[in-house]
Amino acid sequence: MSPIIFRMTQALSDAPQAALRYARVLSIAGSDSGGGAGIQADLKTFAALGCYGMTAITALTAQNTLGVSGIHGVPPAFLKAQIQAVVEDIGVDAVKLGMLHAPEVVEVVAWAIDHYRLPNVVLDPVMVATSGDRLIAAETVQVLVRELFPRAVVVTPNLDEAALLIGHAIDGIDALDDAANELLALGAQAVLLKGGHLPGDEVVDVLLARGGARKRLASARIASRNLHGTGCTLSSAIAAHLALGLALPEAVERARAYILGAMAAGAHVKTGAGHGPLNHGFAPVPTHRLPPSA
Repeated sequence: MSPIIFRMTQALSDAPQAALRYARVLSIAGSDSGGGAGIQADLKTFAALGCYGMTAITALTAQNTLGVSGIHGVPPAFLKAQIQAVVEDIGVDAVKLGMLHAPEVVEVVAWAIDHYRLPNVVLDPVMVATSGDRLIAAETVQVLVRELFPRAVVVTPNLDEAALLIGHAIDGIDALDDAANELLALGAQAVLLKGGHLPGDEVVDVLLARGGARKRLASARIASRNLHGTGCTLSSAIAAHLALGLALPEAVERARAYILGAMAAGAHVKTGAGHGPLNHGFAPVPTHRLPPSA
């Protein structure tokens, strides 16, 4: 457990139980029937990091470690009903956005962010699954950029998603900085551009915020076939740490450390015949109790 969070939890131990609450994180994303990505990975991540997870499901997928065989979208009106039910009763400290497959779905999410003033929105622009399956309609991309880039505190594309967004490939580590700047120019407040798809023994990500310093985060590559859901897990971990009160740079660093641990712990486990999941529960912590909302 983080020393900061441990001290916070210890300080609250004598407070009246009714005055406490959990750190609440809402995932608005698609369901992965195989359990490795999407809503399922998000909930595992929130729980492992000591947060209370909630969901508003945008789509159902028929999916396993080999790929996606079907997608069934949830009607926008029912997505809105899910968000309303959660926010108006339980409340939200951070939001993770994942698979938003249609313009109408994006518009519901943008409405909810504004209407409820949802804080700490982390946008993972899910467009392509690990298996290569396309998960978003082409006409949705423009709406997603226009409506959600300015409303999110950080956008977390991988190289394939970033290339689709900026219209050209990103060739090499030296191109990451310029690509991150291009994503900011699309309206993002901050970008975590993930360089894991580049070749080499080292994985380099770039965090860049408007008016802030560029930060490179590097780590040794972990050899594993079990990388399904890495993007979902990382963005969820960032949202969880934001819900716990950390600033974005520290939230990204903590989230990155968590996902590296989950990858290493799951590298030698066989789940299914294709790309298996991470080990989300490799080092779980108790659910944190926080002061009541203002």
